Amino acid sequence: MKKKSLFNTLLVLTLLFITTFSNAQHTFSIVAVDPDTGEIGSAGGTCLGFEDGALAISDIVLGVGAIHTQSYWHPTNQTNARIRMEAGDSPQEIMDWLVANDVQGNASQRQYGAVDLNAGNPRSAAFTGVNCFEEFIHIAGPNYAIQGNILISEDVVTDMEAGFINTEGSLADKLMGAMQGAKRPGADSRCLDDGVSSLSAFIRVADPSDTDSSYGNLSLDLNVWVTSDVFEPIDALQHLYDQTLSVPETTFSKESISLYPNPANEAITITSDQSLLSSFEIFDINGKLIVSRTTESPITHAVINVSNLTAGVYFINTTNDKSETVSQKFIKK
Repeated sequence: MKKKSLFNTLLVLTLLFITTFSNAQHTFSIVAVDPDTGEIGSAGGTCLGFEDGALAISDIVLGVGAIHTQSYWHPTNQTNARIRMEAGDSPQEIMDWLVANDVQGNASQRQYGAVDLNAGNPRSAAFTGVNCFEEFIHIAGPNYAIQGNILISEDVVTDMEAGFINTEGSLADKLMGAMQGAKRPGADSRCLDDGVSSLSAFIRVADPSDTDSSYGNLSLDLNVWVTSDVFEPIDALQHLYDQTLSVPETTFSKESISLYPNPANEAITITSDQSLLSSFEIFDINGKLIVSRTTESPITHAVINVSNLTAGVYFINTTNDKSETVSQKFIKK
């Protein structure tokens, strides 16, 4: 079943989690294709808790294939990989070119995976440099490539492969199976002390009808990340994925929006079961605009920091992606 075009992002609008690693070490990921449907997929996770955490590595070339560049991720290497795929290079040729032409002359720290449709005869390849952070491993299968570094064990990647192979259903179902295979405390070993697999995770699937592969514009384009409150991103990703399977039409109203706690002290949480939310405005009792926020992509969940507001009555206007607005009252303690 083709998923409805939907971009859901679990968003927390509080202080971003600060990581001590300045170089992105995107950790476990998979690229895969379905030669029967022409779908191209990409999924992964990392212990980087900010909005574009693992998502930064994902590059899907519509109608062709997908590439992940990770471990000391560099945008030029990723751009070059895309150029080579667009030029018609096979996944293995892309690997060879990237190793020979590393932008910093140090391919030994990089990790790559690529897969293409190849007119119904998929090809895949992967590369792991010897100076990646241990544990590291990659697996290139008939229509997928799975790679990981800074792992608690190589089992993270081998279990991802088992999850992908053994999950029945669509390519997206199989990618979620792979992500569930990775789920364990410390899958990215930096997250072990937090008791979670990662701090951000994503899944993206392009089908032949898609015309824009930029983030948020594919038939399936989900991304979650952790900020101040630690949760398991793969479970959150699964929850969002399950929601995309059936999205009934509904009237945008107060009944479709949840706002809690109310009264609030530190933050208010807004969730929408049916509509995608695009902006928020908070007004005081006199109608003065206090807070205004517009999201780059529609979301279903937001936590808004209200700790700096003085005690009193406020109104929040929530607008969805169809420019419909609902106004609700809340009390700041």
